[in-house]
Amino acid sequence: MKFYIISSDADESYIDSIPGFLGLSGAILIQIYRTFLHKKPASFLLMLALLPTVNTLLLMWFVRIHNKCEGDEKKHLNSLSLIALVVAAYLMGFIILENILTLRFAIRFVAFVALLLLLASPLCIAIRAHKGESDRVSQTLSVEGGQLTDTEVNWRDSGKRNAQDRSSGYRHLPSNTDQELDINDENTLQLGETFNLLQAMCTMDFWILFIAMACGMGSGLATVNNLNQIGKSLGYSTFETGSLISLWSIWNFVGRFGAGYVSDYFLHAKGLARPLFMVITLAGMSVGHVVIASGMPSALYAGSLLVGVFYGSQWSLMPTIASEIFGVLHMGTIFNAITIAAPVGSYIFSVRVIGHFYDQEASGAWDTCAGIRCFRLSFLIMACATVFGSLTALALFFRTRSFYSRDVDGSSSNT
Repeated sequence: MKFYIISSDADESYIDSIPGFLGLSGAILIQIYRTFLHKKPASFLLMLALLPTVNTLLLMWFVRIHNKCEGDEKKHLNSLSLIALVVAAYLMGFIILENILTLRFAIRFVAFVALLLLLASPLCIAIRAHKGESDRVSQTLSVEGGQLTDTEVNWRDSGKRNAQDRSSGYRHLPSNTDQELDINDENTLQLGETFNLLQAMCTMDFWILFIAMACGMGSGLATVNNLNQIGKSLGYSTFETGSLISLWSIWNFVGRFGAGYVSDYFLHAKGLARPLFMVITLAGMSVGHVVIASGMPSALYAGSLLVGVFYGSQWSLMPTIASEIFGVLHMGTIFNAITIAAPVGSYIFSVRVIGHFYDQEASGAWDTCAGIRCFRLSFLIMACATVFGSLTALALFFRTRSFYSRDVDGSSSNT
């Protein structure tokens, strides 16, 4: 059994869906805490420290590089995507049920076992894919065995021709032309040259992406980092705020998972440049911030849903846009440089905005604040920041619109 890394000839929609699985991890970990480690924070932190390392060490031996994405592989990827959606729906349904009913440990344990079975179900797809690959190899060997007689007949003639070539002084050298043509066909939607980090930083597009990420992802991180404090100020219980964070993880997954498919469809079917979806997601985040600032009943649920979905969407859109504009050769370095904007924006909004205004409104012996006044102004400021980020993304859309339309037309004509 092998786990595959899909190469760059896979559709962008599949590559964009990969970060979506990260969004489910928070909700799953909270279910582990509530089922087995409730009121045991030290054990929970120890699990968080060991689980990623142990998981990586156990599974890294199954990783293989897969160079082509054929029909069967796409079918398997679609099956994995369907399982991820089922897991997200299961988690959301169980979290809602937890808030309606008081569940005993036995019910929680059974529900957790069902969750583990869902998480293990991709192994069935991997085993089926491995079995299909083995069957194809055996069929190929049988066909080659049937052609062995013809090969033996032609062997003497080919040997004579090789001897003549050696006597005449000529040698047949392998050509890389076909391989280069294949690579050029795979690398669609790229500029004429590949940028390194310094070259990318000298362009306006790099800093537009940086500002957009600082406004969007920075305010999104500030929101999720302060959800517990916001819930307490509005009178939510600890259990309700924990459920809210779990739901945020699921909404984050939906955004990460869906943005790649939606943007890829409209790019190739309608010719809409991918930065347009950055404009939409940042504008949607501003609406979510305004909803939270309104203080209406259940506004925190509705607002965090909007912010979570569009926050996850940006994490799916940003790496794809960076690779399309600057090329894939130095994409990791360039994108990681752009992602510095996320913690920078989170620090500005969390410490200099939310923390500052909360401290101004706090009172009493414990310096706590209650009511919507604690965060209203902060979220209005973040709403204005995401509107500004949406406008910068709109500038990127106009700057790259001709580039996207030209390459989409070129790729469609080649097909």
